Amino acid sequence: MQCPLLYRFRVIDRLPEKPSEAATRGTLVHAVLERLFDAPAAERTAPRAKALVPGQWDRLRDSRPEVGELFADDPEGERLARWLSEAERLVERWFTLEDPSRLEPAERELFVEAELDSGLRLRGIIDRVDVAPTGEVRIVDYKTGKAPRPQYAESALFQMKFYALVVWRLKKVVPRRLQLVYLGSGDVLTYDPVLADLERVERKLLALWEAIRLATETGDWRPRPTKLCGWCDHQAHCPEFGGTPPPYPLPVRAADPAGAEQGRMGPD
Repeated sequence: MQCPLLYRFRVIDRLPEKPSEAATRGTLVHAVLERLFDAPAAERTAPRAKALVPGQWDRLRDSRPEVGELFADDPEGERLARWLSEAERLVERWFTLEDPSRLEPAERELFVEAELDSGLRLRGIIDRVDVAPTGEVRIVDYKTGKAPRPQYAESALFQMKFYALVVWRLKKVVPRRLQLVYLGSGDVLTYDPVLADLERVERKLLALWEAIRLATETGDWRPRPTKLCGWCDHQAHCPEFGGTPPPYPLPVRAADPAGAEQGRMGPD
């Protein structure tokens, strides 16, 4: 939905992307919050969580050596120290938003997969699933950035509704609450979905998949310029920046003008 051409570069061409400090910090913070729940409830404190940061950073570098390149030009370690301190501040802010000593997640970093009646298979990884004694389900996702403006909240919730749809398809239970925890700004965004929400998401996903199928067959992947283009790793291959995409690696058929128009996604 963000940019069809970017989807092609990532999924079909599999062009490499450099790790970013922001995304890597998000991965690190997620790992710390997940591991904290290994401790007994009374020991889930901010100092203990902050103390987990260095060890989780070492584990991340061992599993993904490429992230070490982020600080290759930092021989004194000053930039790395500031980066780790920011990760610690994000972890510490979480304690102003939730009390982990009173939480016992049913699942953490839960991989979910479901197949729709159409045959479309959905997959995702949910940061945390809480289940109340009454059986009500809450899906929680941590974000290390800032909360979006109100007019962009719906886009932010789409990911959560996607998760809710998969859970509904798997468990036949509509989650009671979807919760986005924004550690960058200290905000919590919640939404209580109903079945009609999930049905709308399913219809949108089917339309999106049809557009992907059509573009895959025709090779017609259009860039969609936004402010996010400035952070894209693929400007050298993007026509919007004077670049040329690599040769298309899949067989193509001629596009039907009417069908192409139907398959083109809207601005959302």
